[in-house]
Amino acid sequence: MSAPGGPTLMRPAGSPEGTGLGAYLEHLSSTRDLEFDDHRDLWRWSVAEPEAFWASIWDHYGVPGTYERVLGSSAMPGAQWFPGARVNYAAHMVGTDADIDRTAIIARSQTREPRELTFGELRDQVGRARAGLRRLGVGRGDRVVGYLPHVPETIVVFLAAASLGAVWAACATEFGARSVVDRLGQLEPTVLLAVASYRYGIKEIDQRDELATIREGLPSVRHVVGLDYGPHPVPDAMAWDELLAEPGELSFDEVPFDHPLYVLFSSGTTGLPKAIVHGHGGILLEHLRLFGLHFDIHPGDRTLWFTTTAWAMWNITISVLLHRGAIVLLDGNPLWPDLEAQWRLAAETGVALFGASPGYLTACRKEGVVPPRWPQLRQLGTTGAPLPPEAFDWVYSHLGPDVILNPFSGGTDVCSGFVGGGTWQPVYRGEMSGPGFGHDVAAFDEDGHPVVGQLGELVVRAPMPSMPVGFWNDPDGERYREAYFDTYPGVWRHGDWVRFTDRGSCVITGRSDATLNRGGVRLGTAEFYDVVEDMAEVADSLVVHLEDDSGGSGELLLFVALVPGAELDDDLRARIASGLRRHLSPRHVPDLIAAVPAVPRTLTGKKLERPVKQVLRGRPVEEVISPDAVSGADAVPAFRDAYRR
Repeated sequence: MSAPGGPTLMRPAGSPEGTGLGAYLEHLSSTRDLEFDDHRDLWRWSVAEPEAFWASIWDHYGVPGTYERVLGSSAMPGAQWFPGARVNYAAHMVGTDADIDRTAIIARSQTREPRELTFGELRDQVGRARAGLRRLGVGRGDRVVGYLPHVPETIVVFLAAASLGAVWAACATEFGARSVVDRLGQLEPTVLLAVASYRYGIKEIDQRDELATIREGLPSVRHVVGLDYGPHPVPDAMAWDELLAEPGELSFDEVPFDHPLYVLFSSGTTGLPKAIVHGHGGILLEHLRLFGLHFDIHPGDRTLWFTTTAWAMWNITISVLLHRGAIVLLDGNPLWPDLEAQWRLAAETGVALFGASPGYLTACRKEGVVPPRWPQLRQLGTTGAPLPPEAFDWVYSHLGPDVILNPFSGGTDVCSGFVGGGTWQPVYRGEMSGPGFGHDVAAFDEDGHPVVGQLGELVVRAPMPSMPVGFWNDPDGERYREAYFDTYPGVWRHGDWVRFTDRGSCVITGRSDATLNRGGVRLGTAEFYDVVEDMAEVADSLVVHLEDDSGGSGELLLFVALVPGAELDDDLRARIASGLRRHLSPRHVPDLIAAVPAVPRTLTGKKLERPVKQVLRGRPVEEVISPDAVSGADAVPAFRDAYRR
């Protein structure tokens, strides 16, 4: 199953017949007299004719209403999508009267008993929450925010706020008060929904002091609504049942296509994170495309993808409701009581799409986990970091050839994925199958020329509907332009280092600002981690390149967190160095290999490569890392100490 000179073919391309993509192809054939031979052929049309493609998404999925044209302007930044259109994302999320008995939400929690909602119950609760928010004075443009876990109430109140044209934002309960105020305080919200305690595995977490500090730091908040969640109630707050006490009409205010739907925040480790504004129409069309054409969600399908309310995956995965799929929520410690817990839940609930982090799959492989098989599973999705090639082997050895392993990548910035896989694409070991429909992605060299077969900056050459409406409190768009368009004018630079193949597949090797460049040989950090973390003794690792301003090769520093009982002795150092020399290059053998207690990460799982690098260059830890915005912050001084020794 190996392509000549290429990677192992894990799974050949499937047929679109009977899939959501197949139904879409039939729509194109019957309404536009268009026929396509394969995925690549369809993708080329979708980027060559963006107006025709996105109009077909609008039509195929039955978005009501009219618009003047698809693209009023294609300039980047500043593209104008569907001018004149009026929509409401929430209206498409709650189903119709025909769906009332269909399951919408299956909730599992370590804090309370299991719960489920049908679409009928979801519709009733959204109508009641909408009426409750109106009683609190919430209207179009007001900000409603949550300090909430991944529970049904969070989805209900978000949809209720969106139905009114209010703007939503949330922070997860593991965030400390400073991080919450840094984020939500930018929006000057009027209503806060919160919990005061929860359980993480068997550990009780009391957040009453944090919540009191948050309330003090959000002086614009006029009303606090507390969920009955955990052993401690929210003091001096309206109860959730009171908010939903009165039946309300289920209606949805139509808003312009680019009206703000929610604000997502960058995972900044210090300072004020970017407040990224996403619009109703862009998110609606992007998520209809993503789950309809790539993840192949059908009515009645179930999806489990562990996330928290702090991560864009919360906003993305709940959109399976657009296709009348059901979302399985897991709130608490995803590794409790053991590493197999998520697999058991996925099999028990019969999910068709199971999402897991690359780190989780790697840990399962190392620990010898044998995952169950269940008949409903069609796709296994991953995102958040590159998936090592060995994880592909593990997945297919246990789940069999029929499952589509679908690593995809996008980001908080677009709240979607622009490279990934699907039913009509092959799966190659260690690669993502290709660009998403409607997304003109490429790799650029330093001069702005597209390259194939070599590392380059991941760019998007044409607008996407879910590119941000803008940043909050950025009236002239200066911060927005600097974030994405300062390197290649008129082209979105995403900040990832990527290699495209001539087949159209690709490998993302890490953030471009963390690229290793030794003696002119450039390498993504993900390629480095693939080698190091494949060793049984290494639980996690972080590599830093301290460049030499005088033109020398600088210092390459590798820090490893070991599994319990392992020791960083001369033998392990030699095996690490030998593996890196053999798989990468002699230039990428580290000058220092040191053990640290843990690798610090953002709360969405990204390694803190740049902040650690700044600390090693002499900046105080407190200037570059906000402790309650990251995990493992206590370990950072160990990096500095190991380097100084």
